Amino acid sequence: MLISNCLAGLADLGFRIEDVIEQEHDAALGNGGLGRLAACFLDSLASLNYPAWGYGLRYRYGIFKQEIIDGYQVEVPDYWLDFNPWEFPRHDVTVDIQFFGHVRKSTDENGRTVAHWEGGEIVKAVAYDVPIPGYATPSTNNLRLWSSTAASGEFDFQKFNNGDYESSVADQQRAETISAVLYPNDNLERGKELRLKQQYFWVAASLYDIVRRFKKSKRPWKEFPEQVAIQLNDTHPTLAVVELQRILLDLEGLEWDEAWNIVTNTFGYTNHTVLPEALEKWSVPLIQHLLPRHLQIIYDINLYFLQSVERRFPEERDLLGRVSIIEESQPKMVRMAHLAIVGSHKVNGVAELHSDLIKTTIFKDFVTIFGPDKFTNVTNGITPRRWLHQANPRLSELISSKTGGKDFLTDLNELNKIELYVKDKAFRKEWADIKLANKERLAKHIQASAGVTVDPTALFDVQVKRIHEYKRQQLNIFGVIHRYLTLKAMSPEERKKQQPRVSIFGGKAAPGYWMAKQIIHLINSVGKVVNNDEDIGDLLKVVFLEDYNVSKAEIIIPASDISEHISTAGTEASGTSNMKFVLNGGLIIGTCDGANIEITREIGENNIFLFGNLAEDVEDLRHAHTYGTHEIDPDLNRVFQEIEKGTFGSTQDFAALISAVRDHGDYYLVSDDFHSYIETQALVDDAYRNQEEWITKCITSVARMGFFSSDRCINEYAEGIWNIEPLRVEKEEGA
Repeated sequence: MLISNCLAGLADLGFRIEDVIEQEHDAALGNGGLGRLAACFLDSLASLNYPAWGYGLRYRYGIFKQEIIDGYQVEVPDYWLDFNPWEFPRHDVTVDIQFFGHVRKSTDENGRTVAHWEGGEIVKAVAYDVPIPGYATPSTNNLRLWSSTAASGEFDFQKFNNGDYESSVADQQRAETISAVLYPNDNLERGKELRLKQQYFWVAASLYDIVRRFKKSKRPWKEFPEQVAIQLNDTHPTLAVVELQRILLDLEGLEWDEAWNIVTNTFGYTNHTVLPEALEKWSVPLIQHLLPRHLQIIYDINLYFLQSVERRFPEERDLLGRVSIIEESQPKMVRMAHLAIVGSHKVNGVAELHSDLIKTTIFKDFVTIFGPDKFTNVTNGITPRRWLHQANPRLSELISSKTGGKDFLTDLNELNKIELYVKDKAFRKEWADIKLANKERLAKHIQASAGVTVDPTALFDVQVKRIHEYKRQQLNIFGVIHRYLTLKAMSPEERKKQQPRVSIFGGKAAPGYWMAKQIIHLINSVGKVVNNDEDIGDLLKVVFLEDYNVSKAEIIIPASDISEHISTAGTEASGTSNMKFVLNGGLIIGTCDGANIEITREIGENNIFLFGNLAEDVEDLRHAHTYGTHEIDPDLNRVFQEIEKGTFGSTQDFAALISAVRDHGDYYLVSDDFHSYIETQALVDDAYRNQEEWITKCITSVARMGFFSSDRCINEYAEGIWNIEPLRVEKEEGA
């Protein structure tokens, strides 16, 4: 009723509700899959009636707004907080956060050494609350975001009156930078310091809040892990391990062993990467400068840990160096993943392959020390409320008409009922009509935003995700160039027999990641040539959609025919966009990596297009590239020659992309997988031509996607890691 009133009221004023909704900014709180996964988990926690809080930073500008200018990514601020009706400022909830200073030791009346962190600077954290309502339940959880402000206030009147105008606002400006931008460019030392400041600011404020609520219960400290479970979403919040130990030791007066037992039973650690270079490290001098007391505690944690390892493995001296939290490099580094493992009672990966890989590669020594039971798997999932019901309402309605209502939105396994209708002509026609309407909507968006006209009946081939060499957007665009060259070499009669295709890219490159920015530039340069080639016409279009975000994903994903999840095997922890695409009736071309493997197991090998080398062969291939002969695939070489001829602009612009494959070991196996990739794309074309069979594949795939709900994930975390149960909630009438 409320919705229809809104529609009618806006129509009376001469507005469409869709146009009004589009004016709202996306929340600029996360980067890629990690932040979006957290949002799905918050939705599931509330919908399943688990009492949970989310904590984060209230970034004023988010990561950045991406503009494409002359084919290049340009970063500009994202002013998303200009209008945000969903947050509630909590000026009564503030925390003083300390940085820098020094540590003084003293002895108390019991002869116990007590550490006092003194001096330095104080920054105030102010809470802003965002309600997270559950679906079909009155449960509402809270996302508490912290904004930074100067402890001394916004403005020093004394300094201003004395003519010191810049200095009068300097404290406030310095404080505000902490919660200004997600992931400052850490190519610079000052960027590294700011990023570490962000991490500590956020975890210190959040832990203060958690401890404050626990102390109100008047329970003894030993019950803290029974009342509180904290999950580290990757290594970014790992300083929370050290901060809780500091609170218990320095502020609450507990003994080391009692405090450490509480800490390790409170924390769980979710790892999201198998790339060794992606495991976070901070230099000892930087931590010493910024957080002197925390460095002392880190060294103590490491000392006690290594002593216990040495007692159990006295003959294995090399083991100590490999598992030490401190890396003996120049300068010494703190390995945050090691700290997270040592400080947690459970460590989980986010897909079966990923969880197996971390146990056999980057963390295998820790499996030897702690045993396999400490390491587990929770395959990622997505919320069907947003990624089916909201993103694709017509498909959601069609499914509910065959499953007997909306129960599939809270029990995604109900989807399997639609497989009974896979041969139902009316159902299939409605399915195809919905897909075409979604493609027409995306085609309008492409025309409006990129100025490229595309045919909605063509095969829509989509790769939208963070731009990174391991995700291999470069493999995709090299494949597009190969397709273009193949079409150019054909006669007009031959071309008429080819399957028209629209290659759609989207995603942001980190500001300091030059190679990723070159991939974006190449995609746009290829699009400029291909889209204006009259010989090719609608047979091939190449589109880069700027500033990819959740709102754009809700338009792109339901319109996809095939989506690309083509990371080098063994590099993508899980992926969640692969789940979103299949849930919306699109198929996948992908490698045997991350959750692709489990998706294949659920939906069947006939309904996914897999290619490329397997994870177990990757290291041998890399070794052969470095120490043996490295032959570049001849088809890929032709692509390189065309780029070097200047067909797509200045040859110097893309020399590094070619050199990474040809001269520098092809770390991501672009050449090794290229032939398989091209062959599999041809299979995609053939399959798409048989639309009856294609629709069967799509319906079957959606029907078998029940496993990939974030509700299932949260239940697994609750049972296997947090040891919590949902609250009993009386559902409201009509909910």
